Amino acid sequence: MTVTKAPAACLIGWPAAHSRSPLIHHYWLRTLGIAGGYVIEAVPPEDLRDFVLRLSLRGFVGGNVTLPHKEDVLAFSTPDVRATAVGAANTLWFADGELRSTNTDVEGFINNLDAGAPGWDRAEEALVLGAGGASRAVVFGLLERGLSRVHVANRSIARAEALATQFGPNVHPISWDGINDVLPRAKLLVNTTSLGMHGQPPLEVDVARLPQAAVVTDLVYVPLVTPLLAAARARGLKTADGLGMLLHQAVRGFELWFGQRPEVTAELRALLEADLTKT
Repeated sequence: MTVTKAPAACLIGWPAAHSRSPLIHHYWLRTLGIAGGYVIEAVPPEDLRDFVLRLSLRGFVGGNVTLPHKEDVLAFSTPDVRATAVGAANTLWFADGELRSTNTDVEGFINNLDAGAPGWDRAEEALVLGAGGASRAVVFGLLERGLSRVHVANRSIARAEALATQFGPNVHPISWDGINDVLPRAKLLVNTTSLGMHGQPPLEVDVARLPQAAVVTDLVYVPLVTPLLAAARARGLKTADGLGMLLHQAVRGFELWFGQRPEVTAELRALLEADLTKT
């Protein structure tokens, strides 16, 4: 008799801090009736290469990658266009015996906006706050969707300029002091910084300067309703929160590993909200 082991995926990080990914994937495995698993693997940087190159021997069909390994893992896999453009990967899977990598933060961001603020992509100008890894995924997604002008504001304008160099003339770097000048034209405002996160300094942006049709989204999800989103909602603006992006970015990885495309449901979101409240 042949015993087939159920497929399993993992989250690779260091340290292996509390993550909501197991909660998400175990929910989908259960509701879709799939025999499989998802575990957290604490992998120090010096062991990353060995762990990734032996991923299948360890019994994994793929995995997620989190800090501090998102950039380094590119060297041990075959990255797709998105992972290459963003300069980081968060998802690994096998295809034709080859370990491949991608960055699902791009579609997580875009699909969350589609779900929470339909029609957002009619905006001609967007303002993105921050120029780190998350910002690169956001800018790539916005340009791929067809936005013609994406302003990137960062305290170090050199980092914003680096994004413009990477992504082309539709990206316009501005200093942090220049935010107020752009807000009246921005139909989409995106916070990719940690400002406004629990335990971090506040994000001081005057949403009253935004046009009435603007959409505001924050990648921070602790707290779930950040001061930025609260201020936007008080003005009656459409918003999309960081928890939605977390949920939507998980969809394609699950499909690549387990062969079925899951859905982001109200029940799953409620499960995550309850966990955030408990934490």
